[in-house]
Amino acid sequence: MPTKKDDVYGDHTSHAFNDELMELKAQFLKMGGMVETQLGESIQALIDGDGHLADEIRANDKKVDQMEVELDEEATLIIARRQPAARDLRLIVSVIKMVSDLERVGDEAKKIAKLAIQLSEEGQAPRGYVEVRHIGTHVLTMLHDALDAFARLDSEQALRVKKEDKRVDEEYQAAARTLLTFMMEDTRNISRCMNVMWVLRSLERVGDHACNIAENVIFMEKGEDIRHASMEDAEKVVGG
Repeated sequence: MPTKKDDVYGDHTSHAFNDELMELKAQFLKMGGMVETQLGESIQALIDGDGHLADEIRANDKKVDQMEVELDEEATLIIARRQPAARDLRLIVSVIKMVSDLERVGDEAKKIAKLAIQLSEEGQAPRGYVEVRHIGTHVLTMLHDALDAFARLDSEQALRVKKEDKRVDEEYQAAARTLLTFMMEDTRNISRCMNVMWVLRSLERVGDHACNIAENVIFMEKGEDIRHASMEDAEKVVGG
C-alpha cells in the first residue's frame, strides 16, 4: 500500500499532471525491476557456468536501453508541458539522473554475462567465485533497497544504502588481494582470475550506482544535494 509520502507527487489540481508523475515513477520502477533481474541472473549465470542464460541476458540489454530513451523523452516532455517547480522538478530531474544509473547497471550486468560465457567455456570454475557471490548479493541488496527507498520516498533507507557503499569498496579490495595471491601462486591462474577480477570490478560499480540512486532519493525528499557531503553532514540532512 502506498504511504502518505508516495502521495506528495499526486496532489495537483491537474489530474493529468498527477497521472504523468505517477506514470513516470511507475516506469522508472519497472526499469529498475528489469535491471535488478538482469544483474541477479548475470551473477547466477557466472556461478553456474550457464552460458545459455548469459546469452539471454546480453540479448535483453536492448530492452533496458530502450526504456532509458523512453523515460528520458517522457521526463523532458513533462518539463516542457508543465514547467514544474521545486518538489516536482526535483522528482523529474532525479529520475533523469537515476535512469542513467540504471542503464549503467544494465551495462555492468551485460559485461558480467559476457565474462560468464568466457569462463564457462574454460571449464573448471576459477578461484574467486565465493567473493563474487558475496559481493554480488551485497550490491543486489543495495540496488533493491535504493529502488524501494525511491518507491516510498524514504530518505532514511536511502542513507543506509549510501553507508553500505564503503563496505562494498572494502570487500572489493579484499577480494582483489585474494585473487592477486592466487595469481602469484600459480601463473596458470592469471587469465581466468583476471576475468573474475573484472566481474568484481563491475559489481563494485553497481554499488556506486545504487549509492547514486540513494543520494537522489534524499535530494528529492529533502531538497539537499549530498553527493559530495560527508556522511556526518548527510546524516544531518536526513535527520533534519
